[in-house]
Amino acid sequence: MAIGRHIEEFHGLPVFNVEAALADGKPLPAAGEVAWRLHLDYDADESFEQLWETFLGAVDSTAVRALVIGSWWGDDGMDPLTEPLALIVRSAGRLPALRALFLGEVTYEENEISWIQPADLTPLLEAYPRLEELVARGAYSTYGEVPPPYLRPLRHEHLRTLRFESGGLSGTVSRAIAACELPVLERLELWLGTEWYGADTTLDDLAPLLDGSGLPALRHLGLENSDLSDQLAAALAGAPVVAQLSTLSLALGTLSDQGAAALLAGQPLTHLAALDLHHHYLSEEMRQRLEDTLGAAGTALDLSQTQNLDDDRPYVANGE
Repeated sequence: MAIGRHIEEFHGLPVFNVEAALADGKPLPAAGEVAWRLHLDYDADESFEQLWETFLGAVDSTAVRALVIGSWWGDDGMDPLTEPLALIVRSAGRLPALRALFLGEVTYEENEISWIQPADLTPLLEAYPRLEELVARGAYSTYGEVPPPYLRPLRHEHLRTLRFESGGLSGTVSRAIAACELPVLERLELWLGTEWYGADTTLDDLAPLLDGSGLPALRHLGLENSDLSDQLAAALAGAPVVAQLSTLSLALGTLSDQGAAALLAGQPLTHLAALDLHHHYLSEEMRQRLEDTLGAAGTALDLSQTQNLDDDRPYVANGE
């Protein structure tokens, strides 16, 4: 998905905007019935810390199941996620039921993805050992410099969904994910991005993930939003992890006929319930080959958003 509008549902719950409700004096829903969105408008008078404390005091925090963190900065400029994340970590005892967290749920109308400054997520995962879903959006790269440890290898017993949305994902993050022990992880989605915005993840970084032996429960893999889509497709053509998947995605990237041909020439993919390739650079002839080979076998194909095949340089859906 290209980032164009705010999500309406998260972790199976409708998203509820806390700031707007508090400002209007509207009644709040039961704590466990919604995914609570905390977001500061550009002209907000309060800080994120004030909004956070107001929220925790207004709801039964012990029943909160899902949080969506939008922009945490006001008109003073974009601050890194460091302090808001520290608040969430320190509040772990007040949020024992939290199972899902979306960090950086900001659209391109509010800020470019490459401007969202993240922080080390390791203390968060350590503070919430029963977290099941984590989505992190932002510039998980430092544009060629040595990046901070946005994630360090750890073991997490309950994480089932992990998604990084980035216009340029650092190889340090990819290597850390590959080194983590995530025995029940079912869905892994990585927006790898483009070298123009600091993407330096390599196939070698992803090799432990493509092997699959360290992720026994994985059923969906997304290697998306990448300017290496053709190389990724060639690697997946022989990757052991594919056999255990139900769904696979190379969406949002620069997949061309070369990459699609490698997929079709590799191991059988007809066991996949779905293959998502939307936002691609595939010719009409290749799209038909995919339909004839996989679609006819029952695999649901998403071949929407064909890009301009005459572009000298293909583009990912989300870069800047």
